[in-house]
Amino acid sequence: MNINASIIDQRLASVIDNIRQQASEELRIRDEAKLKSLAFVYLCVKTILDLEDEQTFDCLTEGGGDFGVDAMHISEEHDGEFTVSLFQAKYKNNLEVNSNFPEDGIESLINAIKYLFNPTARLDYINPRLLAKVEEARSLIRDGYIPQIRALACNNGLKWNNAAQEAIDRAGFGDQATWEHVNHDRLVNILQASKPVKDTLQLSGKAIVEDMSFSRVLVGRISVTEIASLIERHGERLLERNIRRYLGLQGNRVNEGIRDTLNSEEKDNFYFYNNGITLICDKFSYNGLQDSNYKVRVENLQIINGGQTCMTISKTIQEPNLFQKILPQDTQAYVLLRLYELPSDNLNLVQKITYATNSQNPVDLKDLRANDDLQQRLEISIQQLGYNYRRKRSETGARSTDISSGVAAEAVLSVWREKPHQAKFFSREHFGKLYDSIFTENLNGAQVVLAVQLYRLAENRRKRPEPQDPDFIRYASCFIAMQMGKRLLHDLQIKMNDISHLNFHQAQKLIEQNGEAYFNHAVQDIQQALESLYGSNETSLQQLSATFRRGDLIDKLQQIKIN
Repeated sequence: MNINASIIDQRLASVIDNIRQQASEELRIRDEAKLKSLAFVYLCVKTILDLEDEQTFDCLTEGGGDFGVDAMHISEEHDGEFTVSLFQAKYKNNLEVNSNFPEDGIESLINAIKYLFNPTARLDYINPRLLAKVEEARSLIRDGYIPQIRALACNNGLKWNNAAQEAIDRAGFGDQATWEHVNHDRLVNILQASKPVKDTLQLSGKAIVEDMSFSRVLVGRISVTEIASLIERHGERLLERNIRRYLGLQGNRVNEGIRDTLNSEEKDNFYFYNNGITLICDKFSYNGLQDSNYKVRVENLQIINGGQTCMTISKTIQEPNLFQKILPQDTQAYVLLRLYELPSDNLNLVQKITYATNSQNPVDLKDLRANDDLQQRLEISIQQLGYNYRRKRSETGARSTDISSGVAAEAVLSVWREKPHQAKFFSREHFGKLYDSIFTENLNGAQVVLAVQLYRLAENRRKRPEPQDPDFIRYASCFIAMQMGKRLLHDLQIKMNDISHLNFHQAQKLIEQNGEAYFNHAVQDIQQALESLYGSNETSLQQLSATFRRGDLIDKLQQIKIN
């Protein structure tokens, strides 16, 4: 029995407990064998994409008419492109891990890529959850955005065989689709990221070392082959405090530029073209009697900026015939290295450095905002109302009284800030550029909880629509929540800023009594706004997806009188 396969198998038991009810209600999956397979898909999606529980389950598309796609995730648009991650999982109870990922599974993914992302291709039968996501992607394609496909074949065994690889090569997707194998070993490596990294870094040339206010700084130069070896030894354990998972080569221009430079005559100048990497550690030591080429021993090493650079270097050097091009010392490529030895008891300093070195990039900053004074005040305010505000990530299953900071941001931006399109499609900026407009100084716990309750009512219906619900339900949850908020304020006869702990229970009671009515009225509002925008013309799912993404309806909805 393989030990890593056994670890994953044991972990699936707790995953099944967490998703059992949702699987039954949303996917109609109750059979224990199918639940275990679904739990494996869920674990792969959550671990690889680093998503919260609700976001992870929303990716699942397993069931009839799924084109062999068990889960699908669409990233936000960036620089004219967006990334679609397609997961197919094959789980075996045999933990000997001696089976390849099946060839027919690869063929299914190839066919899915061919048909799902062609806006003119006809889809005769496809399940509603997958259809909603496919039409969202097709809508983006029609608007001119370029899809980058990430196909992830997941199993508790070996990679696909040569015949399957030949099928991938024949498909002719080129750089627009990347193929990754995810198995028990990779999952365990990521899940064990908290294990401290202790190693020795081989620097090249001169270096500067300086003591600064109870900390130490080393600035030097390190070869790309040394970085590749470091990543090979420790993998994503080095990125525990880095705020992004690896974005991949294709579809990321910065990473593509790194690869292309390393694979060209310009690799000698790589040091000048790259911003370098920033690492932190609890302690570093070296032989101070040397004047160059230090071997630096480090304890609890972490990459806090430049993780994309390091992973791309590692992936690039693994490409056929490339390693020999980079290896010769007369054509070596180097990277600027900044190593900080920081006090182990000053986590706030670590967070500030991580934020400062990463904030110029469009990344998820929830973890870095977690210790803001405002976030801490909200935690106390929400706790006093009987709810738990999860401002930091947690591996424990969420309860109905738990509110994550990500859900809070989306709900407040939808309901009270009346920007539902930004809430749904600009989540990467919720804790970046949009942070101050969402989490204002006067935002209190009562406003957050009520917004989340309205948002969840709309989201639950999106995930489990009734047979009579219109098609736009699957795209309009944030808009529906906004309209529900207007009706709540109308019934309370107050403005949003007047909501506090003093009238919280009254507002909560109104939601309990009138939530269904609020929802139905909100749907009618949106139907009226759509008719005002498009007349009696029938709208396709692609058109609906684009409409809600662009926020075309907001002006129309503001003209509707609430009574």
